Amino acid sequence: MASQALTQLSRIAGIGAAGLFTVSQCLYNVDGGERAVMFDQLRGGVRPEVSGEGTHFLIPVVQRPIIFDVRTKPREIPSVTGTKDLQMVNIKLRVLWRPMIDELPKLYRELGTDFDERVLPSIGNEVLKSIVAQYNAEELLSKRAEISARIRDEMHKRARVFHLEFDDVAITHLTFGREFMNAIEAKQVASQEAERQQWVVKRAEQERIAVVTRAEGEAEAATIITKAMEKTGNAIVEVRRIDAAKEIAGKLANSRNVVYLPNTGGSGSGQGGANLLLGLDK
Repeated sequence: MASQALTQLSRIAGIGAAGLFTVSQCLYNVDGGERAVMFDQLRGGVRPEVSGEGTHFLIPVVQRPIIFDVRTKPREIPSVTGTKDLQMVNIKLRVLWRPMIDELPKLYRELGTDFDERVLPSIGNEVLKSIVAQYNAEELLSKRAEISARIRDEMHKRARVFHLEFDDVAITHLTFGREFMNAIEAKQVASQEAERQQWVVKRAEQERIAVVTRAEGEAEAATIITKAMEKTGNAIVEVRRIDAAKEIAGKLANSRNVVYLPNTGGSGSGQGGANLLLGLDK
């Protein structure tokens, strides 16, 4: 009796295990941020339906799910290209991309699961080379916003052909060749030297104007003095001499190192000598 019960129990357990295995083979899960495309061998390959998140049924052996990550992912695309004036520039483009959910069956049928490695570098380099070649090297700096907008629009157009969407496109790195950097440095030095020369010319012009003004003032003063002398004779010269003598006497009077020597009159000459002021240095 006990052996029959044990045999029955093992039979039920085997059937249950086989049932669980069969059920597990008929189910598949789609996690958050993912979508699934079904490949059916009996109904013509990839089915047009896209399965969302959750648990879904499939026919073992006949059907096989292909899981896609549809979350936004970053990608940096480097490129070395030439400008309109034949300058080489290193540029890096950062894109935030994701596949179009409704186009996943076509995307898998045309490009497979490694579509990002096939598509993004090619369209990135193509767009960068075609747009950068329309601008000079200096315009890449002065018109960076305009160039970024054109690259963004062109990338969106090209991506739709391959069933991709770009949430953001931006230039993150932009450097020029050594020859161009040396040319920019030489141009800056020349510009600074030109500005310095302009300042020197302006300074010389101001000094010339000052000299001319001073000469005109001296000539006018000489003219006034000449006219005064014609009217008064030597009187104006005497007045100037007296004014100068007063100024000198005033300065000497305030000095403690000056000694006054009066005229003692010569015994044999018969002529009076001049008074003397001596400056004695301590």
